[in-house]
Amino acid sequence: MGGGGAGPTIRMASSGAHGAGGVACCFCRCCTCIHVEFLKTLPGMVKVAEAVISSLIQYLLINYGLRYSATIGSAYESALTTCSACFLNSAVLLACYIVSEKSYRLIRSSLFELMFNALASFLYLSSASYLAFATKMFLWGQYLLTPGFDVYPAMSAAYMLCGLVGVIHGADAYYSYQHYKGGR
Repeated sequence: MGGGGAGPTIRMASSGAHGAGGVACCFCRCCTCIHVEFLKTLPGMVKVAEAVISSLIQYLLINYGLRYSATIGSAYESALTTCSACFLNSAVLLACYIVSEKSYRLIRSSLFELMFNALASFLYLSSASYLAFATKMFLWGQYLLTPGFDVYPAMSAAYMLCGLVGVIHGADAYYSYQHYKGGR
């Protein structure tokens, strides 16, 4: 019922409880090692958005672009590599932050979070522009000539989502920098 474990807690603006972790279940708290309230914070929502959008991009690239990877060229490989690496890292960070608030405090205020997000932003934005160029150059003609050619819209969505998640990682890098410098 009370407590929530030893150690300091993340103070959430939206939580009215005493910072207790876990899941409210009837009249008690279950799984107090899980800090679901992290997902209600701005960094939590940003990490979830990064992981979800990255998985969607990866789905589009693998299910629609793999057959045409030779046609698209190295832009496809660049986007898939960027997406896979950043998705894995964002998902691991998200899992760590949900399971351990101590991990959140230590990693979020470290240089790692700042460097990862800045690099992810650069990689996503550069692979988005490269994939956009290759998609327009190599798939547009086939899209106009072939009825039901769904690769062009899928790759277009993939490069637009790459741009979006690149901007999100850029904003996360900025917030990480503020956190790193203690401006938060």
